[in-house]
Amino acid sequence: MTTAQGTWKERKRPTRLERRFEFSDYEETREFLESLADISEATGRYPDISFGRTHVSLTIQADEATGVIADDQRDFARRVDEIAAAEPAMA
Repeated sequence: MTTAQGTWKERKRPTRLERRFEFSDYEETREFLESLADISEATGRYPDISFGRTHVSLTIQADEATGVIADDQRDFARRVDEIAAAEPAMA
């Protein structure tokens, strides 16, 4: 079974959004990463990604010039939540 670890957490120093997703197997992890790639290409937003066989951690960095998480970055995070919710095994 796949689970999302809570909600996006806003961190400081540097300002960023973080979230971790866990999956039951590598196939689910790969499918999530492919969906993430699709929305990244569509929006031009590329989060920092670390992943293992059964988990993905995402970090969305604040705008470098302002140090603020912009509305379009929050919208990107919401779109990631939507693809996570659409995954059949996503809890």
